[in-house]
Amino acid sequence: MTDIDFDAHERSRWAGRAEAYGRSFGGLCAYPTPALLDAARVRVGQRVLDVGTGPGTVAAAALGRGAAVVAVDAEASMLVQARASAAGAGLVGAALPRLPFPDARFDAAVANFVLNHVGDPAAALAELRRVVRPGGRVAVTLWPSPHPPLQRLWGEAIGAAGVTPPADLPRLAPGRDFPRTEAGVTGLLDAAGLTDAVCATVAWTHRTDPEDWWAGPAAGISAVGFVLQRQEPAVRDRIRREYDRLTAGLREADGRLALPTAALLGAASVA
Repeated sequence: MTDIDFDAHERSRWAGRAEAYGRSFGGLCAYPTPALLDAARVRVGQRVLDVGTGPGTVAAAALGRGAAVVAVDAEASMLVQARASAAGAGLVGAALPRLPFPDARFDAAVANFVLNHVGDPAAALAELRRVVRPGGRVAVTLWPSPHPPLQRLWGEAIGAAGVTPPADLPRLAPGRDFPRTEAGVTGLLDAAGLTDAVCATVAWTHRTDPEDWWAGPAAGISAVGFVLQRQEPAVRDRIRREYDRLTAGLREADGRLALPTAALLGAASVA
């Protein structure tokens, strides 16, 4: 697929799915929020842009630090939730790499697990740099590769069920992809014209109800959701049986899953 198709595909994966996201992946993606805001040096009185705000988790936390927040998302159902959770933030419907703001408008910009979902990550970072003043900060999170156990679970369940992912599963153009490692992220930040780039790995164990964790892909969210929706009901049932088998050993005494995972947290300054 072309980069335009990649972005259009990503928009389709999230359309109308804010509630399903909140039930499944929302808690997972919320975890690095404090570290993300620390990396962006968000504090009282700062003008902060939260791009790809989703249900407004990061925006709400930035408001809690006394910042003046503008939150952006391309998906209307996400903005509805953000309006409730991050009351006081300015909400704008828009998407990277084109944001409707003047140069140097903000003191900091954050993007929590957004670079995984854009067709041109370097252009996205360049746009974040554009809207942040000199001396301001840009901070991002994204999923690493090789994948930690939580992210490997879906591929393992699909493979164990004998399913081959569709050949048209969208991927970045080779010239626009980058290593999903600490060095790869700092290199991308440098290439976008940012300075003093750093990246660290944040690791944690995500605890969730097995039904909630299944609910996101079952609703069509993420690449595994795309694969699931392509299957006949009998095949989806087979994948679910493999999911149950693989997660049986990850259940705690209360029945919840304990899934080890990690994220990359990169940050840099605007010259």
